[in-house]
Amino acid sequence: MDWKTFQALLSGVNKYSTAFGRVWLSVVFVFRVMVYVVAAERVWGDEQKDFDCNTKQPGCANVCYDHFFPISHIRLWALQLIFITCPSFMVVMHVAYREDRERKHQAKHGESAKLYNNTGKKHGGLWWTYLISLFVKTGIEATFLYILHYIYDSFYLPRLVKCKVLPCPNIVDCYIGHPTEKKVFTYFMVGASALCIVLNICEIIYLIAKRIVRSANKHIRRSQRNLAPPDDRHKDETFNNCVQPPSKMDLKDKPPSFKSANKPDYRLSKLKLEEKIRASAPDLTLPY
Repeated sequence: MDWKTFQALLSGVNKYSTAFGRVWLSVVFVFRVMVYVVAAERVWGDEQKDFDCNTKQPGCANVCYDHFFPISHIRLWALQLIFITCPSFMVVMHVAYREDRERKHQAKHGESAKLYNNTGKKHGGLWWTYLISLFVKTGIEATFLYILHYIYDSFYLPRLVKCKVLPCPNIVDCYIGHPTEKKVFTYFMVGASALCIVLNICEIIYLIAKRIVRSANKHIRRSQRNLAPPDDRHKDETFNNCVQPPSKMDLKDKPPSFKSANKPDYRLSKLKLEEKIRASAPDLTLPY
């Protein structure tokens, strides 16, 4: 396995993760990948050669080893590390899909046109992809822990196993190489896996709680806006109506109402009265 390529791919997930996701990624690299590469592979090594049985019966040692170790710890952990990191690539691929859509949209409508404010922000479909990836990772971790527990009887490695599988002629005593060291590494890897499960559950709770709080705040703001007094809601409309009187053109185009049509024209009668007074007044101008 090329661990450098594995690290490069997985490091791209870090910038789209929450705080819990970054801690999970650190635990995976430091406490699992590094321990696996540096120490665990060397401890197990060629473990079948270190499996020693007190018989020379051909095939007996091989059959007994396969009976007690149907799958090696080291290979099971390698599969586990590969499977738990695959769901994280779902998030990376979803972000890449968003970036491709954004690029095509800008090429069609101009660089100022945007489909997403931030292609890596966890909203909409990306939030669901991230949440599903967390559930899948948690399920994979729990499944591998159950497999390890089922095969090796509560993660325990004894120094001596008694084998009575054909073609062994009788009950054969077989000894495991480095049993204490293997037991320590087994418990360490199981503890790291359990810690990753706890971090995944915390991140799931954090994402769901944050989503619920955001939705509740939106609902509260909408309710406050709907329950506001009518005077406050129409305050701006009333102010605009007072500040901006109707224009003369609007008054000309507006048809007269029933009251205005029947209302007497006091201005016209006033003008006629002034003309009568001026006509009856004597001319006081002096002749030259």
